[in-house]
Amino acid sequence: MKHLFSLLALVGIGAAMGTQPALAMEGSETSRQQQQKMMNIAHRGASGHSPENTMAAFQKGFEMKADYIEMDVQMTKDGELVIIHDTTVDRTTDGTGNVGELTFEEMRQLDAGSWFHDNYAGEKVPSFVEVLDAFRGKTGILIEIKAPELYPGIEEKVAEALKERNMHQPNHQKIIIQSFNHESMKKSKELLPQVPHGVLAGRGWAKVTDEQLAEFASYADYFNPNMTIVTPELVDRVHKAGMMMFPYTSRTQEQADHLFQLNVDGIVTDFPEHVYYHPVHNH
Repeated sequence: MKHLFSLLALVGIGAAMGTQPALAMEGSETSRQQQQKMMNIAHRGASGHSPENTMAAFQKGFEMKADYIEMDVQMTKDGELVIIHDTTVDRTTDGTGNVGELTFEEMRQLDAGSWFHDNYAGEKVPSFVEVLDAFRGKTGILIEIKAPELYPGIEEKVAEALKERNMHQPNHQKIIIQSFNHESMKKSKELLPQVPHGVLAGRGWAKVTDEQLAEFASYADYFNPNMTIVTPELVDRVHKAGMMMFPYTSRTQEQADHLFQLNVDGIVTDFPEHVYYHPVHNH
Protein backbone atom coordinates (compact mmCIF):
# COMPACT_ATOMS: atom_id res chain seq x y z
CA MET A 1 0.00 0.00 0.00
CA LYS A 2 3.01 2.29 0.43
CA HIS A 3 3.28 2.58 -3.31
CA LEU A 4 -0.41 3.42 -3.51
CA PHE A 5 -0.11 6.30 -1.03
CA SER A 6 2.90 7.71 -2.87
CA LEU A 7 0.92 7.49 -6.10
CA LEU A 8 -2.04 9.25 -4.48
CA ALA A 9 0.30 11.97 -3.22
CA LEU A 10 1.79 12.34 -6.69
CA VAL A 11 -1.67 12.61 -8.20
CA GLY A 12 -2.55 15.31 -5.66
CA ILE A 13 0.58 17.27 -6.61
CA GLY A 14 -0.13 16.74 -10.30
CA ALA A 15 -3.70 17.93 -9.93
CA ALA A 16 -2.59 21.00 -8.01
CA MET A 17 -0.16 21.82 -10.82
CA GLY A 18 -2.82 21.14 -13.43
CA THR A 19 -0.89 18.23 -14.92
CA GLN A 20 -2.03 14.71 -15.75
CA PRO A 21 -0.38 12.05 -13.55
CA ALA A 22 1.75 9.49 -15.32
CA LEU A 23 -0.19 6.25 -15.58
CA ALA A 24 2.69 3.95 -16.49
CA MET A 25 4.09 3.41 -13.00
CA GLU A 26 5.60 0.43 -11.25
CA GLY A 27 3.46 -1.29 -8.64
CA SER A 28 1.70 -4.43 -7.59
CA GLU A 29 -0.94 -5.97 -9.81
CA THR A 30 -3.48 -5.55 -6.99
CA SER A 31 -2.81 -1.83 -6.76
CA ARG A 32 -3.14 -1.41 -10.49
CA GLN A 33 -6.43 -3.30 -10.56
CA GLN A 34 -7.78 -1.19 -7.69
CA GLN A 35 -6.74 2.02 -9.40
CA GLN A 36 -8.35 0.97 -12.65
CA LYS A 37 -11.76 0.27 -11.17
CA MET A 38 -12.00 3.14 -8.67
CA MET A 39 -14.65 5.58 -9.87
CA ASN A 40 -14.12 9.25 -9.12
CA ILE A 41 -17.46 11.00 -8.49
CA ALA A 42 -17.50 14.81 -8.27
CA HIS A 43 -20.05 15.55 -5.52
CA ARG A 44 -22.50 18.25 -6.68
CA GLY A 45 -19.79 18.87 -9.25
CA ALA A 46 -16.29 19.69 -7.98
CA SER A 47 -17.94 21.47 -5.06
CA GLY A 48 -14.71 21.96 -3.13
CA HIS A 49 -13.61 24.32 -5.90
CA SER A 50 -16.84 25.88 -7.25
CA PRO A 51 -20.37 26.55 -5.93
CA GLU A 52 -22.18 23.23 -5.63
CA ASN A 53 -24.75 22.11 -8.20
CA THR A 54 -23.92 24.88 -10.69
CA MET A 55 -22.68 24.64 -14.27
CA ALA A 56 -19.34 25.99 -13.01
CA ALA A 57 -19.01 23.09 -10.55
CA PHE A 58 -19.99 20.49 -13.15
CA GLN A 59 -17.57 21.98 -15.67
CA LYS A 60 -14.81 21.91 -13.06
CA GLY A 61 -15.56 18.25 -12.30
CA PHE A 62 -15.38 17.47 -16.01
CA GLU A 63 -12.09 19.38 -16.40
CA MET A 64 -10.66 17.49 -13.42
CA LYS A 65 -11.56 14.28 -15.26
CA ALA A 66 -13.99 12.88 -12.72
CA ASP A 67 -15.71 9.73 -13.99
CA TYR A 68 -19.09 11.08 -12.88
CA ILE A 69 -20.59 14.39 -11.90
CA GLU A 70 -23.21 13.99 -9.16
CA MET A 71 -26.22 16.29 -8.89
CA ASP A 72 -29.46 16.74 -6.95
CA VAL A 73 -32.74 17.03 -8.87
CA GLN A 74 -35.87 18.73 -7.52
CA MET A 75 -39.01 20.22 -9.09
CA THR A 76 -40.32 23.77 -9.20
CA LYS A 77 -43.89 24.90 -8.56
CA ASP A 78 -44.55 24.82 -12.32
CA GLY A 79 -43.10 21.34 -12.83
CA GLU A 80 -39.59 22.12 -14.12
CA LEU A 81 -36.66 20.00 -12.97
CA VAL A 82 -33.88 22.01 -11.35
CA ILE A 83 -30.51 21.18 -9.79
CA ILE A 84 -30.22 22.16 -6.14
CA HIS A 85 -29.47 20.23 -2.94
CA ASP A 86 -31.57 21.77 -0.17
CA THR A 87 -35.35 21.80 -0.37
CA THR A 88 -35.11 25.56 0.25
CA VAL A 89 -33.03 28.06 -1.74
CA ASP A 90 -31.81 29.92 1.37
CA ARG A 91 -28.32 28.41 1.82
CA THR A 92 -26.99 28.39 -1.75
CA THR A 93 -28.71 31.42 -3.33
CA ASP A 94 -29.61 35.02 -2.48
CA GLY A 95 -33.28 34.04 -2.29
CA THR A 96 -35.54 32.47 0.30
CA GLY A 97 -38.32 29.91 0.18
CA ASN A 98 -39.05 26.31 -0.73
CA VAL A 99 -37.95 25.02 -4.13
CA GLY A 100 -41.41 23.55 -4.69
CA GLU A 101 -43.09 26.91 -4.07
CA LEU A 102 -41.03 28.87 -6.59
CA THR A 103 -41.54 28.91 -10.35
CA PHE A 104 -38.71 28.06 -12.71
CA GLU A 105 -38.49 31.71 -13.75
CA GLU A 106 -38.20 32.77 -10.11
CA MET A 107 -35.45 30.19 -9.54
CA ARG A 108 -33.54 31.47 -12.57
CA GLN A 109 -33.47 35.00 -11.14
CA LEU A 110 -31.46 33.84 -8.14
CA ASP A 111 -27.71 34.18 -7.70
CA ALA A 112 -26.40 30.69 -6.87
CA GLY A 113 -22.70 31.57 -6.86
CA SER A 114 -21.92 34.60 -4.70
CA TRP A 115 -22.30 32.69 -1.43
CA PHE A 116 -19.27 30.63 -2.46
CA HIS A 117 -17.09 33.43 -3.86
CA ASP A 118 -17.54 36.78 -5.58
CA ASN A 119 -15.96 35.26 -8.70
CA TYR A 120 -19.15 33.22 -9.17
CA ALA A 121 -21.62 36.09 -8.84
CA GLY A 122 -24.55 35.57 -11.19
CA GLU A 123 -24.16 31.78 -11.43
CA LYS A 124 -27.65 30.37 -11.93
CA VAL A 125 -29.55 27.36 -10.62
CA PRO A 126 -29.30 25.01 -13.62
CA SER A 127 -32.17 23.07 -15.11
CA PHE A 128 -31.85 19.29 -15.31
CA VAL A 129 -31.99 19.25 -19.10
CA GLU A 130 -29.35 21.99 -19.29
CA VAL A 131 -26.89 19.75 -17.46
CA LEU A 132 -27.84 16.68 -19.50
CA ASP A 133 -27.35 18.54 -22.77
CA ALA A 134 -24.01 20.03 -21.70
CA PHE A 135 -22.40 16.85 -20.39
CA ARG A 136 -24.01 13.79 -21.99
CA GLY A 137 -21.42 11.73 -23.80
CA LYS A 138 -18.63 13.68 -22.06
CA THR A 139 -18.75 12.28 -18.54
CA GLY A 140 -20.91 10.08 -16.36
CA ILE A 141 -23.91 11.61 -14.63
CA LEU A 142 -25.04 10.42 -11.20
CA ILE A 143 -28.56 11.76 -10.63
CA GLU A 144 -29.93 11.98 -7.10
CA ILE A 145 -33.68 12.48 -6.93
CA LYS A 146 -33.90 14.68 -3.85
CA ALA A 147 -36.95 14.43 -1.55
CA PRO A 148 -39.21 12.85 -4.21
CA GLU A 149 -42.00 12.60 -1.63
CA LEU A 150 -42.37 16.40 -2.04
CA TYR A 151 -42.66 16.22 -5.83
CA PRO A 152 -45.26 13.73 -7.11
CA GLY A 153 -44.38 12.64 -10.64
CA ILE A 154 -40.71 13.62 -10.48
CA GLU A 155 -39.57 10.10 -11.43
CA GLU A 156 -41.65 10.25 -14.63
CA LYS A 157 -40.21 13.67 -15.52
CA VAL A 158 -36.63 12.46 -15.03
CA ALA A 159 -37.35 9.36 -17.13
CA GLU A 160 -38.96 11.45 -19.86
CA ALA A 161 -35.95 13.79 -20.11
CA LEU A 162 -33.56 10.83 -20.38
CA LYS A 163 -35.70 9.01 -22.96
CA GLU A 164 -36.00 12.14 -25.11
CA ARG A 165 -32.20 12.16 -25.32
CA ASN A 166 -31.88 8.39 -25.79
CA MET A 167 -29.93 8.22 -22.51
CA HIS A 168 -31.95 5.28 -21.15
CA GLN A 169 -30.39 2.54 -23.27
CA PRO A 170 -28.07 -0.15 -21.91
CA ASN A 171 -25.26 0.98 -24.22
CA HIS A 172 -25.19 4.23 -22.25
CA GLN A 173 -23.50 3.03 -19.06
CA LYS A 174 -22.88 6.52 -17.79
CA ILE A 175 -26.21 7.33 -16.16
CA ILE A 176 -27.04 6.24 -12.60
CA ILE A 177 -30.11 7.32 -10.60
CA GLN A 178 -30.15 7.21 -6.81
CA SER A 179 -32.19 8.43 -3.83
CA PHE A 180 -32.58 8.11 -0.08
CA ASN A 181 -36.24 7.38 -0.88
CA HIS A 182 -36.07 3.70 -1.79
CA GLU A 183 -39.71 3.46 -2.91
CA SER A 184 -38.90 6.19 -5.43
CA MET A 185 -36.08 4.04 -6.78
CA LYS A 186 -38.42 1.07 -7.25
CA LYS A 187 -40.73 3.32 -9.24
CA SER A 188 -37.87 4.81 -11.26
CA LYS A 189 -36.45 1.35 -12.04
CA GLU A 190 -39.83 0.33 -13.49
CA LEU A 191 -39.79 3.41 -15.70
CA LEU A 192 -36.13 2.96 -16.70
CA PRO A 193 -35.36 -0.76 -16.38
CA GLN A 194 -32.08 -0.50 -18.30
CA VAL A 195 -30.64 2.35 -16.22
CA PRO A 196 -28.60 1.42 -13.12
CA HIS A 197 -30.16 2.61 -9.86
CA GLY A 198 -28.77 3.09 -6.38
CA VAL A 199 -30.11 3.31 -2.84
CA LEU A 200 -28.55 5.93 -0.61
CA ALA A 201 -28.05 4.86 2.99
CA GLY A 202 -27.45 7.17 5.92
CA ARG A 203 -25.82 6.29 9.23
CA GLY A 204 -28.98 4.48 10.32
CA TRP A 205 -28.19 1.66 7.91
CA ALA A 206 -24.98 0.63 9.71
CA LYS A 207 -26.62 -2.64 10.74
CA VAL A 208 -28.21 -3.41 7.38
CA THR A 209 -29.03 -7.13 7.14
CA ASP A 210 -28.28 -9.52 4.30
CA GLU A 211 -32.05 -9.80 3.78
CA GLN A 212 -32.32 -6.03 3.35
CA LEU A 213 -29.40 -6.01 0.94
CA ALA A 214 -31.04 -8.77 -1.09
CA GLU A 215 -34.24 -6.70 -1.25
CA PHE A 216 -32.29 -3.64 -2.43
CA ALA A 217 -30.50 -5.78 -5.03
CA SER A 218 -33.86 -6.73 -6.53
CA TYR A 219 -34.09 -3.22 -8.04
CA ALA A 220 -30.79 -1.47 -7.30
CA ASP A 221 -27.28 -1.88 -8.65
CA TYR A 222 -25.63 0.31 -6.02
CA PHE A 223 -25.77 0.56 -2.24
CA ASN A 224 -24.25 3.99 -1.55
CA PRO A 225 -23.77 4.62 2.16
CA ASN A 226 -22.48 7.40 4.36
CA MET A 227 -18.74 6.76 4.46
CA THR A 228 -18.77 6.59 8.28
CA ILE A 229 -20.56 3.22 8.26
CA VAL A 230 -18.33 1.57 5.65
CA THR A 231 -16.36 -1.43 6.89
CA PRO A 232 -14.54 -4.19 4.97
CA GLU A 233 -17.33 -6.55 6.03
CA LEU A 234 -20.08 -4.24 4.69
CA VAL A 235 -18.25 -3.83 1.38
CA ASP A 236 -17.92 -7.59 1.09
CA ARG A 237 -21.62 -8.18 1.86
CA VAL A 238 -22.74 -5.53 -0.64
CA HIS A 239 -20.56 -7.12 -3.32
CA LYS A 240 -21.89 -10.59 -2.46
CA ALA A 241 -25.42 -9.24 -2.86
CA GLY A 242 -24.47 -8.26 -6.41
CA MET A 243 -24.25 -4.51 -5.90
CA MET A 244 -21.48 -1.92 -6.04
CA MET A 245 -20.72 0.83 -3.55
CA PHE A 246 -19.99 4.57 -3.94
CA PRO A 247 -19.72 5.96 -0.37
CA TYR A 248 -20.27 9.68 0.29
CA THR A 249 -18.79 12.28 0.93
CA SER A 250 -15.01 12.43 1.10
CA ARG A 251 -13.62 15.90 1.80
CA THR A 252 -10.01 15.19 2.77
CA GLN A 253 -7.15 13.21 1.28
CA GLU A 254 -7.12 11.01 4.39
CA GLN A 255 -10.79 10.12 3.96
CA ALA A 256 -10.24 9.26 0.28
CA ASP A 257 -7.21 7.11 1.14
CA HIS A 258 -9.19 5.28 3.82
CA LEU A 259 -12.07 4.52 1.45
CA PHE A 260 -9.60 3.40 -1.21
CA GLN A 261 -8.18 0.82 1.21
CA LEU A 262 -11.68 -0.53 1.93
CA ASN A 263 -12.03 -1.71 -1.68
CA VAL A 264 -15.12 0.35 -2.50
CA ASP A 265 -16.04 0.79 -6.17
CA GLY A 266 -16.00 4.57 -6.26
CA ILE A 267 -15.60 7.61 -4.03
CA VAL A 268 -18.01 10.53 -3.93
CA THR A 269 -15.86 13.58 -3.21
CA ASP A 270 -15.92 17.37 -3.15
CA PHE A 271 -12.27 17.24 -4.31
CA PRO A 272 -11.74 14.97 -7.35
CA GLU A 273 -7.96 15.44 -7.09
CA HIS A 274 -8.01 13.27 -3.95
CA VAL A 275 -9.13 10.20 -5.90
CA TYR A 276 -6.85 8.43 -8.32
CA TYR A 277 -8.15 8.90 -11.84
CA HIS A 278 -8.15 6.14 -14.43
CA PRO A 279 -9.30 7.27 -17.92
CA VAL A 280 -12.25 4.95 -18.47
CA HIS A 281 -13.88 7.31 -20.95
CA ASN A 282 -12.75 9.74 -23.58
CA HIS A 283 -12.95 13.48 -23.16
